[in-house]
Amino acid sequence: MSTSQSTTTLRRRHISTAGEPTAKEREYLEVIYYLASRNEPVIAARLARWMKVQPPTVTHIVTRLLEKGFIERNAHGEITLTPSGLQLAEAMVRRHRILERFLVDVMGLPWHLIHEEAVRLEHALSPVMEERIMALVGQATTCPHGNPIPGQNEGYAGQVRLDATSAGQVFTIRRIAEEAEEETPIVAFLEANGLVPGARFTIADNATPIGVTLQRPGLSITVPTHIAEFIWGDVEEDR
Repeated sequence: MSTSQSTTTLRRRHISTAGEPTAKEREYLEVIYYLASRNEPVIAARLARWMKVQPPTVTHIVTRLLEKGFIERNAHGEITLTPSGLQLAEAMVRRHRILERFLVDVMGLPWHLIHEEAVRLEHALSPVMEERIMALVGQATTCPHGNPIPGQNEGYAGQVRLDATSAGQVFTIRRIAEEAEEETPIVAFLEANGLVPGARFTIADNATPIGVTLQRPGLSITVPTHIAEFIWGDVEEDR
């Protein structure tokens, strides 16, 4: 193969066909998948809040996804993934969460770096590499934040949000909502203070809007309300 032919071949690898989603459209498909998996209504206003954009931007992307057949929208404006949209979104989420697991468990990266690194890597991950990375992380069922890896674990653990707890309860963290991954300072705060899946605390106080005060031997920390709303877990009464 000549140099010019090789260059052309490489260039073609980066050219999307008209029916494929762009990188930005893929982000929206992932968010729609997250919300639907958590049984939350998917509407344009919810997407705008998550993506931190104005409603016209969401309308533009949603229209393109409708045209490409990845989503449907009913008369109430509720958005659902089509079979092809679900297949694509599920594959992307699976790769992303496997990569996050790999970056933490094998590479030893701190939490505040893994989301962006996984975003950079996920679009180039081949099925062969995905399988090898999955073998390295020991058939993990969740990402480091506790959210299920599609095909390995379909359900979300933890049904109680930290800011909805009461003083005297014992709270075990099960997962961190996906929205928090977009906020590096929040993720860094969680990791630095041991607010990770499996951690167990007693609720000392929940004086909203100040935050939730957690205690365990050697540690007392007040989690601001805007961070507590991302933390999900299980509760039991302190004995």
